Parts: sequence; C-alpha cells; structure tokens
Amino acid sequence: MKRSELEHIIRASGEIANDDEIIVIGSQAILGQFPNAPVRLLVSMEADIYPKNDPKKADKVEGAIGEGSSFHELHGYYAQAVGEKTAVLPEDWENRLVAVNNENTNGVTGYCLEVHDLAISKMIAMRSKDLEFVQELVLHDMIEKKTMLRRLKQTDLDGPMRSAVRARIKSLFKS
Repeated sequence: MKRSELEHIIRASGEIANDDEIIVIGSQAILGQFPNAPVRLLVSMEADIYPKNDPKKADKVEGAIGEGSSFHELHGYYAQAVGEKTAVLPEDWENRLVAVNNENTNGVTGYCLEVHDLAISKMIAMRSKDLEFVQELVLHDMIEKKTMLRRLKQTDLDGPMRSAVRARIKSLFKS
C-alpha cells in the first residue's frame, strides 16, 4: 500500500462512517510517520481502521470498502474493521498518534500509530509476519531499542509475556 492509497481509505472511511477522525492501527499506520517507508513494510493490502468518535461504525466501513468489496476489486486495497482493544498498546499511545490530513483526505484526519507503539503491538501479537515487520524496522533504523524497552514498561502485560517481549526486543537489536 502506498501513502496515497492509505489517504484514500481514510477519506472513504470518514465519509462512510460520517466521522472526520479515523484511527489506523495496523502495519500500514507506518505510512503516517514514514510516507515513503521501505517497500517490505508496505506489503499489506489492508488498513486496519476504526472511526474514532464511533468505533462501532468500523463494521459499516468494512462492509462498504472491506475485503471482497467492489472497492477492493477496483483498487486492490481495502479497509479492515478493528476495535479499540484490537491492539495491545503502551500507555498514552493516543498522545503520540501521527496525523494524516491533506487534500487527499478531504478534511478527514487519519491518526496513525507512532512507529514504536506500532512495533510494540506487533511484538505482542507474536505472529511471524509481525516479527518480520519489526525486523525490517530495525534493519532500516526506524526504531530504537531504548524507546522500545521504555514503551514495553508502559504496556499492561503479565510478567511472562513482558519477559518474552523484552527478550525478543533485545535479540532484534543484537547486530
């Protein structure tokens, strides 16, 4: 997905949900902070979103421009409905959101996760594609170990999970 495609999803999601603020939490949130992110970080064709002011309308958005919709067939990318609790995130993540608002979003603001918050959520999800995504962030010097460890401390996790994520973070930065 390219930045212009994310902007299109933000604009369309806002129109469908009648909300001028859309939260983007999945991997394509990287395009908020890094509009020209490396290609290996942009392989996903969906943007995980929910309307900020009425998250329940995420399903309405997915019904209109989600996977298998005519929007998806026409453009090759789509919106995936998620909820406010879909991703486990550090405290105060909302204060670090990166706003995407320009002529392409037509007055709708997409709020994308900051890169370290995104990486923490990926490390907690533990899927192989998420770990590969974070490895790419490290490879391109887009995240810092110190910030990752600080954000981990700010994340509500049980002891074993916190230890596992800490170990994964430390192993990623061993080079």
